[in-house]
Amino acid sequence: MNRREFLAAAGALALVPRAALGPEPAGAVALVTADLESRLVAVDLSSGRIRAHIGTLPFPRSVERVGDVAVVAHPELGAVSLVRGFAVEHVLRGLAEPRYTAAHPDGRHAYVTDAKRGELVAIDVRGGRVLARVTVGRLARHVSIDPSGRTVWVALGTKAREVAVVDVSRPSRPRLARRFEPPFRAHDVGFAPDGRHVWVSSGDRFELAVYDLRTGRIASRPSGDWPPQHVTFAGERAYVTSGWSGTLRVHRVDGTPLVTNPVPVGSYNVQAGGGFVVTPSLGHGTLTVVDEQGRVLRRERIARSSHDACVL
Repeated sequence: MNRREFLAAAGALALVPRAALGPEPAGAVALVTADLESRLVAVDLSSGRIRAHIGTLPFPRSVERVGDVAVVAHPELGAVSLVRGFAVEHVLRGLAEPRYTAAHPDGRHAYVTDAKRGELVAIDVRGGRVLARVTVGRLARHVSIDPSGRTVWVALGTKAREVAVVDVSRPSRPRLARRFEPPFRAHDVGFAPDGRHVWVSSGDRFELAVYDLRTGRIASRPSGDWPPQHVTFAGERAYVTSGWSGTLRVHRVDGTPLVTNPVPVGSYNVQAGGGFVVTPSLGHGTLTVVDEQGRVLRRERIARSSHDACVL
């Protein structure tokens, strides 16, 4: 799905009033981008039932939970929406091309990549304001933060020659520490919950690299399907999707392969939470829900096209 198709098909919807949405669910809920319909769809992961539609600005392309707020990036508009309680609470403008978000473990700070300006933007999601910007390199895109909340890695492009390492030990004052070259053109980055392993996926090869942060060296290079791959984690397991191949691979966080299951082609981004793993399909508009063992539980049609999802 290219930019021109998104621009031709999308239209703005009014914000859905909070009172019209009913009580918030107690169980795990995914917020799924409906890219062509200017909204998020709230899906109960236990039943597959749609709980709410949340109107947003056009072109919601990525969504990430930060505490009790969902951060939604609209790259074509240079805007970020902050969603709380199934309603848009703040809209931040003035970015050039916001892409993806890393959530600080304090539940307050978010780090959003701005691809056009090559920046990492620190946001206070509770106050609804931009705190700082730091230049990290052209085409800043996929981003991840370590569990201690001290270090952020940023892939500089969809086939990145470099990964930027940013010091966020002072959450409101990010500082570029260094850049390094991975063993291939990188696409996604992801810190494992153990704080020891960080994964880098490839934009041009059928493999990934798992770094051991204690040594700074590559500990393993698991096989992957057609690039690009995306990665998320739950406990001691890593989940890797290939949108072109239509697969979800499950590994131990050290790279040991466990199981592979089919998912709809176009299932690129993947996120875990609440005992579930979710991957939406850009081409089919479906949400595939998987358990932490990698077994497919259900597949629901959510929208015409869906790029990203997060779990509340």
